[in-house]
Amino acid sequence: MEEIISLEKQAIDAAINLDWKQAVDLNKKIIKLDKKNLDGYLRLGFAYLQQTRLKLAKKYYRQALKLQPNNYLIKENLERIKVLETKKITQIKAASFNPFLFIDVPGKTMFVSLVNCGQKTALARLMVGQEVDFLVKKRRVEVRTKEKEYLGCLPDDLSKRLTVFIKAGSRYSCHIKEATLKHTVVFLQELTKGRRVKKYISFPTNIQANLSHLSSKEEETTDEEKEELSELDLEKLAESLSEEKIYLPYGTDESDEESEE
Repeated sequence: MEEIISLEKQAIDAAINLDWKQAVDLNKKIIKLDKKNLDGYLRLGFAYLQQTRLKLAKKYYRQALKLQPNNYLIKENLERIKVLETKKITQIKAASFNPFLFIDVPGKTMFVSLVNCGQKTALARLMVGQEVDFLVKKRRVEVRTKEKEYLGCLPDDLSKRLTVFIKAGSRYSCHIKEATLKHTVVFLQELTKGRRVKKYISFPTNIQANLSHLSSKEEETTDEEKEELSELDLEKLAESLSEEKIYLPYGTDESDEESEE
């Protein structure tokens, strides 16, 4: 038992360091010692998937499915492999994963599920930790790969808020936190704050509640005491910014066609 625990720790460390060959070797040792070790089969399937060795990835995910037939995650990964095989995708671009990337800082970071997700072919190739881009449109903020493939949109309330913040000069990074063929979660992080919105936090705990909460404060605030931005204030700020020619740090597209699905 102690040997398996030690091997599991090493296997997880290997995956964090993107050493997929080492991860495969360690997880094979684990399932040799424990033929019913579900996590070992899952890690093997994932390690082979990262190397785009689809037949082997499918083999170990199927073995995991025998141990837990109703596991939704396993079925999702098998469907993902099927999409990659159908489209004859033989290589997935690996992302340099920083284990400290997803540290949550209240007000400055946010995990959010995309809406109106894109085509399965694009979603199937996403990797945890992969950096993606914003495309600011007239009424929404889209998320796209570096190759401009559409992945989905930020929810309407967040799109509205970030459009104003970005137009005011704020900058953000966006990375893939979780990706399946039907559900994609991204991690947003504030990099710099625009002067016009410096006193407002980028990501309130509850955006809907904060947008409807009127704030009458005018004094300077510290980072710990940022003001909430009301719906009315947001509209006024958006209107004032629209009258100025301001450089946007992200791609923009004035058109607002239907989402790609």
